Amino acid sequence: MQQDLILCGRVLAFVASPFDAAGPEAAVAWHEALAVRAGKIVGLGTRTALRRAFPEAELVDHGDRVILPGFVDAHVHYPQTGIIASWGKRLIDWLNTYTFPEEMRFGDAAYAAEVAARYLDLTTACGTTTVASYCTIHPESVEAIFAEAQRRGQRLVAGKTCMDRNAPEGLRDTVQSAHDGSAALIARWHGVDRLTYAITPRFSPTSTPEQLEALGALWANNPTCLMQTHLSEQLDEIDWVRGLFPTARDYLDTYEAHGLLREGAVFGHAIHLEPREKDRLREVQASLVHCPTSNTFIGSGLFDMGGLMAAGHRIGLATDTGGGSSFSMLRTMAAAYEVAQLRGTPLHGAQLLWLATQGSAMALGLDDRIGTIAVGMEADLVVLDLASTPAIAQRATRAGDIWEAIFPTLMMGDDRAIAEVRIAGRKAH
Repeated sequence: MQQDLILCGRVLAFVASPFDAAGPEAAVAWHEALAVRAGKIVGLGTRTALRRAFPEAELVDHGDRVILPGFVDAHVHYPQTGIIASWGKRLIDWLNTYTFPEEMRFGDAAYAAEVAARYLDLTTACGTTTVASYCTIHPESVEAIFAEAQRRGQRLVAGKTCMDRNAPEGLRDTVQSAHDGSAALIARWHGVDRLTYAITPRFSPTSTPEQLEALGALWANNPTCLMQTHLSEQLDEIDWVRGLFPTARDYLDTYEAHGLLREGAVFGHAIHLEPREKDRLREVQASLVHCPTSNTFIGSGLFDMGGLMAAGHRIGLATDTGGGSSFSMLRTMAAAYEVAQLRGTPLHGAQLLWLATQGSAMALGLDDRIGTIAVGMEADLVVLDLASTPAIAQRATRAGDIWEAIFPTLMMGDDRAIAEVRIAGRKAH
């Protein structure tokens, strides 16, 4: 039985979205301590009050470090771990040169298990406690990441990537095998422990209309699953989609026409959206995921965070490894800030942290369980050291308030800033 736990420090809890509140800082409540029992948060308040309420609890004092919800990475490709930061290609060439050859290796269950463990080690060290990952067409790749997350007690979303055209011979499935293989994995893993299945067509160019139709039918039969895919990442990709689906109104329509658009749909990138697409995505409450390091690394474009948030869209944040150039959500927050600056809508530190925690949890439909620190929520937590390097420390000493102290870590921090990670209350890093 896990011992009760009290963590002391500067505990940050979101009480509203900092995009909606009177000011970003008004969306945050600060506490001295939190209590954990059986993997869930059971108390918030002062050290004295929690010690009185939980007299037998282990007490861990983090001093002036900041205790946050664990980071939630809403769009990743764990099979691309080994090819992260590969040089010099745009999307289609990048897939053909680096991604597809690597993904062909994941029919080997032992190799898939090795990479899954390595990936979760790397991301946990960066403070990430939940990811939503694409796998490969191989069921072995899904089994590997779910089994490893289950072993760690970790919350995870994943699904078998489906492709039946415009991919190498070793990476194509069929309409039937995509449906049946996904259905078998749903039956085995969806809703088990802390695991969620996401039906996963890679993107419209690599699925025939028949395969998209079959996956839409599968989602209708399994409505508590998520559906994840890519949308409007690059302009030449959009042109490709127009040629492959000449009767579609736009890129989004290639999904909508086949039953793949409703709440629970999670679209990565969504940079170059048409007005109808924006309206329809908002209307059905589908989720968009901003992948800033990937969007700049592969030269895709600048996501319109300010405009889409103002219009009421549901938006999460993601590394998109390995197109993204870092496993770190801190680095991803810094990139999101830089992209927003280029678009003339700078983001406050509270907004960046919200995107990386509660915003991404909302995008995945998990905000009733993770993403903020509140009584009843799962105790996935990260502790930030605001003086993790000499450069950050010397800047933080000049801070006039807590947000000025936090911001240098968001801009310059890396895994050295992660003082501790807890997954369901247990120390994971």
